[in-house]
Amino acid sequence: FQLGGCGILGVGIWLAVTQGNFATLSPSFPSLSAANLLIVTGSLVMIIGFVGCIGAIKENKCLLLTFFIMLLIVFLLELIVVILFFVYSDKIDKYAQQDLKKGLHLYGTDGNIGLTNGWSIIQTDFRCCGVNNYTDWFEVYNATRVPDSCCLEFSENCGLHSPGTWWRKPCYESVKIWLQENLLALGIFGLCTAMVQILGLTFAMTMYCQVVKADTYCA
Repeated sequence: FQLGGCGILGVGIWLAVTQGNFATLSPSFPSLSAANLLIVTGSLVMIIGFVGCIGAIKENKCLLLTFFIMLLIVFLLELIVVILFFVYSDKIDKYAQQDLKKGLHLYGTDGNIGLTNGWSIIQTDFRCCGVNNYTDWFEVYNATRVPDSCCLEFSENCGLHSPGTWWRKPCYESVKIWLQENLLALGIFGLCTAMVQILGLTFAMTMYCQVVKADTYCA
């Protein structure tokens, strides 16, 4: 837990310091960036791991029980989030698309370089344009134009050319298909994470019971 937490925290800090292009694309959750998520996750994992480590070394009942409860809360929260995601997937889809469209209006504005770079990278890498199609950008610019990252062949102000020179695929569907194609890898990662947490809960409770028995025997 300690090593994993340090690694996650380190990557999060590195992204926050060096990479502005990993910011959130959602205007409703401006702090929900990849860097911030990694920093919070890494810090939480480090704290929980530290409590468990000290509790195991000192054979302290209070710390072992605290570690167990903290890890159990995290595990249950993850389980609840996964269940809610599958139950309300259609509503989440609809809300996400609406929120991303609102975020397009922040593209290229002052103080939103992370969002701007994020959209540029997504449209370039996934060869797509807009949330649902390239016309999403028409509402942003109030004109028939798109960002240059939407162009089949990038050049300065190519977004002012005809629609025939732009990517046609919607970015939301393109990213969603990519996630579905990598669903097995995501599932394996989630399963491994759950197994580590279950093992942590098992070891913590086993050691806690042994310490309680030892204290009772000594008494």
